[in-house]
Amino acid sequence: MTLLHTLAFKILSGVFDPETAHNLALKGLETGLGPVAPPSDPILATELVGMKLPNPIGLAAGFDKNARVPGAMLRAGFGFVECGTVTPKAQAGNPKPRVFRLREDQAIINRLGFNNKGLPQFTERLRRAAIQGVIGANVGANKDALDRVADYCEGYKAVAPHTSYVTVNVSSPNTPGLRDLQNPDALVELLDRLREVRAACGELRPLFLKVAPDLTDSQIAAIAKILPSRVDGLIMSNTTISRPGTLRSSRKGESGGLSGKPLFEMSTAKLKDFRAALPDGFPLIGAGGISSGAEAFTKIKAGATAVQLYSAMVYAGPELPVRIARDLAAILKANGFANVRQAVGTA
Repeated sequence: MTLLHTLAFKILSGVFDPETAHNLALKGLETGLGPVAPPSDPILATELVGMKLPNPIGLAAGFDKNARVPGAMLRAGFGFVECGTVTPKAQAGNPKPRVFRLREDQAIINRLGFNNKGLPQFTERLRRAAIQGVIGANVGANKDALDRVADYCEGYKAVAPHTSYVTVNVSSPNTPGLRDLQNPDALVELLDRLREVRAACGELRPLFLKVAPDLTDSQIAAIAKILPSRVDGLIMSNTTISRPGTLRSSRKGESGGLSGKPLFEMSTAKLKDFRAALPDGFPLIGAGGISSGAEAFTKIKAGATAVQLYSAMVYAGPELPVRIARDLAAILKANGFANVRQAVGTA
């Protein structure tokens, strides 16, 4: 990270509230002020549902809700970038303040509520950008939607022509009732209707489902039976509504979804549960609490073909993907792996 990036990051994180700092960072990235990473070590090259990745380290949804800077984040060292969550209609989200830093815990609580500018602006930005690299779109439903499944179908149809893959987000805790779509009957209806849309529009982009870390064992078992014939992969996990007893920050009582370091162990345990419940080779993306190459390696050993992160950058800055990639490559070599694919599921 250059001196300019270091100073800018310290000013943003130290002076401004989290949401203002984030918006200013996006504006800086739009003007070309972001870092440029060196090429990834060849040992990290991999494939995810046929998509070729220079490294398995992805940017999770939430950072770039409106597809403003996917190219900049690829240049910063991410192997793939997921934009969104985007809903059919623009919506303001929940009242501010709605994002809170838990510095002592290296964590974030947010109750944003799918704030975004809507599908037309999102897709037009992606169309104009014509970025080389793997870009995904995370789609959701409007808070006031009468038919939320229809919102997901509309989202898929709009973004599929402009993205490498599409993620269905049914696990945000900040839209009332949204997580009910993880229940088996509702999930089958949603995914079957999406399957019809995919077939009708001919845009057979890989489809991922993003679920919550708060699922019970019985819910995991039920979802695992539904997925193989309906989606191409699973992302574990979104934020959690639980509050571990280890939290120290005075902000720990804020409502919303908790992300960052306290989520790592919970999300990794649930990743292992899904790996055991799903057929061998079913693609998993591990998200939740990753801030180091060692933690990325742990997710990969637990069964993840690729990983995603976002919250850790709030504390570590924009050079984090480069550092994780460098350290992960070193760990793979030290453990005798010829490539990152060999390490998947070895735990």
